[in-house]
Amino acid sequence: METVWVRWLAALGFLVLGGAILYWLASLLRRRAVHRVERDDAVGMIYRVLVRTHPVLVALLALPLASLVLPIPEDIRGWIGSFMLAVILVQSGSWGSAAIGAWAIHYQHAHATDAEAVTGVHMVAFLLRLALYVVLLLVVIDNIPGVEITALIAGLGIGGIAVALAVQSILADLFASMSISLDKPFVLGDFIAVGEHLGTVERIGLKTTRVRSLSGEQLVFANDDLLRSRLRNFKRMAERRVVFTIRVTLDTPQEKLAAIAAMLREIVEAQPEVRFDRAHFKEVGEYAMVFEVVYYVLTPDYSRYMDIQQAINLAICARFERDDIAFALPTRVIHVTPGQE
Repeated sequence: METVWVRWLAALGFLVLGGAILYWLASLLRRRAVHRVERDDAVGMIYRVLVRTHPVLVALLALPLASLVLPIPEDIRGWIGSFMLAVILVQSGSWGSAAIGAWAIHYQHAHATDAEAVTGVHMVAFLLRLALYVVLLLVVIDNIPGVEITALIAGLGIGGIAVALAVQSILADLFASMSISLDKPFVLGDFIAVGEHLGTVERIGLKTTRVRSLSGEQLVFANDDLLRSRLRNFKRMAERRVVFTIRVTLDTPQEKLAAIAAMLREIVEAQPEVRFDRAHFKEVGEYAMVFEVVYYVLTPDYSRYMDIQQAINLAICARFERDDIAFALPTRVIHVTPGQE
């Protein structure tokens, strides 16, 4: 009887002392790693992983040491082994998730100027974490005594169909997020238009995409709805086509009308970052002679386009004033014929 009590006391001593030592070591490692996670290099990535060390889980590793001095039946010892494997896998999963996150942060910093790379890395990190958790979960279940993993997977397959039907809208957004990350119709920082809404892409999540509108508020789009919409990506505009019209009065002399198209071409070609296309006397309107001008701004920058258009307008006004050409305003002339007495 005394031998049994001695063994239990020894086991308790191993458990308390060993657990305390392991807890202290894990806490010390974690505290020292916290101060070095800001380093953006391989060492910093290692510290980000070590920060995810859970002292309680590490302390539980003293349990199998304590059980060695006790006369425990084999089936109980099997349960202890499964429990310890689960603890190790949980801690390994935490380290693996932190490693994936550290890699994603390092990759994002290294490719900060590449919006497409930054957009795709988040989805890759999510898929890697998902695969890691699924594998660890299956290993834990497979090591539980009496559990048949094959039958469980078959049951999960049938249940998964029912779950998929219940959350099909969420799955649609999830797959849309994957499509956005892989196909990249837009990336972070792109200026897009969806219907009447315009803004800059701030975040692409698993279910929604956040866009900052011109007026300042945040617009939230479901990823599936976003891909179903006709989307315009202004960030990928290589050049901007500009069409504008000029109206002069109906009584403008013919020799001046013939010179206006060449005049407009000269004004447009004098601007930098511009490719002239055409200028024509388009039509005779109800109250004006209409000229149409088409040119291309060789940059997608909207502010630059407005600067160029402003310079063109000012030049046209100055040239028309010099040549005594009048702009047309909407007018109506009524001719009254005196009645015969």
